[in-house]
Amino acid sequence: MLILIAGLPGTGKTTVAKAFARKYGAAHFNSDSIRREMGLWGSYRPEDKARVYAELLRRTHIALAADKTVVVDSTFFRADLRRPFEELAENLNQKIRWVLASAPAEVLLARVAVPRADSEADGVVLEKIQAQFEPLKVPHLVLPTADATPEDLADALHEYVNHE
Repeated sequence: MLILIAGLPGTGKTTVAKAFARKYGAAHFNSDSIRREMGLWGSYRPEDKARVYAELLRRTHIALAADKTVVVDSTFFRADLRRPFEELAENLNQKIRWVLASAPAEVLLARVAVPRADSEADGVVLEKIQAQFEPLKVPHLVLPTADATPEDLADALHEYVNHE
């Protein structure tokens, strides 16, 4: 199964994904971690973004082909970034579940105002991605992250992916 967690910077995508992977034994891949590994931290040129997403897709493919449950978190703010992952799941005959992490604007602004080890996004990046974010047009879980623990969010995600 492929679980894709989308959302604006500061919504808690990585926090949820890490908690889910830890608790339920899934493989977890994150675009920011891969960007850092590739030496592209701070580089958001279109060709660099394409390289990061290609590596994210490659790792996802390997794990899905090994029949692992995979959770991937990234903004996935445009449909063209989402499509290759949907096609991969379809080609490997794997279920796919979309999740949209969400939080109120004031929570997002507070979260991105504090430097985080797993993200470079600040208020400017949040505003830019928010302006370009294309709504998910497939069934998905909206997961409010402002007032729940990572463990509770992981459990809610687990219930969703196993009971739909």
